[in-house]
Amino acid sequence: MRPPWWRDTALLPSAIAGVFLLVGYILEWTGVPIPAVILQAIALVAGAYTFVPGAIRRLLRGRLGVGLLMTIAAVGAVLLGHVGEAAALAFLFSLAEALEDRAMDQAKEGLRALLSLIPDTVRVSRLGGDVTIPAADVRELDILVVGAGERIATDGVVVEGQSSLDTSAVTGESIPLEVGPADPVIAGSVNGSATLRIEATADGRDNSLTQIVALVEQAHAHKGDRARLADRIARPLVPAVLILAALVALFGVLIGDPSTWIERALVVLVAASPCALAIAVPVTVISAIGAASKFGVVIKSGEAFEQLGTIRAVALDKTGTLTRNEPTVIDVQPATGTTRDDLLAWAAAVEATSTHPLAAAITAAAPGAIAATNVTEEAGHGITGQINGRTIRIGNTRWLNPGNLRITADTMAAQGMTVVVVETDRQIAGLIGVRDELRPESAETVRMLHDQGIETIMLTGDNDRTARAIAQEAGITDVRAEQLPKDKADAIAALVASRPTAMVGDGINDAPALATATVGIAMGVKGSAAAIESADVAFTGHDLRFIPGALAHAKRGRRIMTTNIGLALAIIVVLFPLALFGVLGLAGVVLVHEIAEIVVILNGVRAARRPGVLRQVAFMPVPRSEPHAPVNFAAR
Repeated sequence: MRPPWWRDTALLPSAIAGVFLLVGYILEWTGVPIPAVILQAIALVAGAYTFVPGAIRRLLRGRLGVGLLMTIAAVGAVLLGHVGEAAALAFLFSLAEALEDRAMDQAKEGLRALLSLIPDTVRVSRLGGDVTIPAADVRELDILVVGAGERIATDGVVVEGQSSLDTSAVTGESIPLEVGPADPVIAGSVNGSATLRIEATADGRDNSLTQIVALVEQAHAHKGDRARLADRIARPLVPAVLILAALVALFGVLIGDPSTWIERALVVLVAASPCALAIAVPVTVISAIGAASKFGVVIKSGEAFEQLGTIRAVALDKTGTLTRNEPTVIDVQPATGTTRDDLLAWAAAVEATSTHPLAAAITAAAPGAIAATNVTEEAGHGITGQINGRTIRIGNTRWLNPGNLRITADTMAAQGMTVVVVETDRQIAGLIGVRDELRPESAETVRMLHDQGIETIMLTGDNDRTARAIAQEAGITDVRAEQLPKDKADAIAALVASRPTAMVGDGINDAPALATATVGIAMGVKGSAAAIESADVAFTGHDLRFIPGALAHAKRGRRIMTTNIGLALAIIVVLFPLALFGVLGLAGVVLVHEIAEIVVILNGVRAARRPGVLRQVAFMPVPRSEPHAPVNFAAR
């Protein structure tokens, strides 16, 4: 973990430069010039240390940027005897670079925590019996023996046993997956109540979880190479300024007045220095990021903020992002002769001692039910218990045939529900529909994004039928279902290739997609550490409407940033000919630069004022969820 900013040694050079620069200016104002120049020179060295070596290395590799322009400007100011100006330049730029580097480094921390989902050791079946080996030593075709409650060490296929798997840490889906022989399983899943024998289809060091880590690291490395807006502008500016300054000096030599024209060449360098350009982006970014953070929108870097203002498509994970990640009973269909209350009471009594997420949903729908007796679980199927002499069985439609309620069961499944069949004394008593419901503000969030001209896409590991039912309620037409982490990352990569795309998610399975997206957005304090660390933006709250709010805020900040860059470039365009023809000397050029910097700073600070959309969202009431009418659910 990175230390707090006041203990971060990476910020030390900028701090030293700032202190010595301030004291140097005080001494200069009080009439002590020599100590003032010495302190300003120390400030210059401390500030320049953070970017000059890097600018030189980039230059040797044929890459130009703002760092090189700042280096040239500082050198020119020193050659003309203005050490204080050069020191101020170095301090401001080094501080901006240090803060951005800190934010980017922080975004990459914690990635390796993903690997903690893989157990240290695993039981493997051998001819002489089961042996325990390190998980990293598992090889393809090994037979793993996975007991109840144990994590699966690598990807594989079930060869013996039936159970339910908690895949929430990997796929993000809260409802367990029922598996049996020939069913594929993925690394990091937690086995339910029965022992499984699994044939490994991947080595212990190369499975879906280790691939997630690799994908995120690769995506971050790729994004780190993207040039920022100011760098893209500076790239053609640097050689142009250097060539023109050299031509000015050469002209002086040719006409026999080298001293005058060499000095003018240096004044031209200072006139074309990117003082305001270097400040234009950081001051806007810092102001806007600070304003957004007051509303729980944490933007981790200046690059992320710039990119956030360009977004034209938003991909949203389903479980835990669009939905609550809390399975809830939303439909009850009793058979003839059974009441709704009896059906729920019987189901809740049998499920009272179960740890299955569906059991929690059913018991919450019938609080106060007395626990059944002689309860036994059929791994991968359901559960059986005794209530007042009745034998109650509860399970999925593969174990218990819905009989006359088959069409009703299919309709419920088409509406995105997991269907639970309840049987009493071998007779179907009814159906219970459980679903992870939409957040109340999801549909409004999608509408707000569409109003901004931003398209929406749903990415989910859930089955296609459930995904499309949820997407229809949310107002999303583009649905990509049954997506594994790599599939999500590939889908995002394809979207990014055609337009700037943000990915919104909250689980480990979303980490590669979050890192691959133009901007990755992690939702809520309940989001996994991997998702939050992989994302460029993190929301500490749960209101999805902050997504369109943050996008609108970033677009406004980007407009201010663009205006600032335009002003900074206009100053260079105006000063350059004035310096070239001797209309303005160094003092005049420096004065105009300082005024320009003040104007740019004041304009940039506007990004911190009244982030209107975010403020509006913060005070908007969360829409109330409409109560479900279980019997008439199909009419919704």
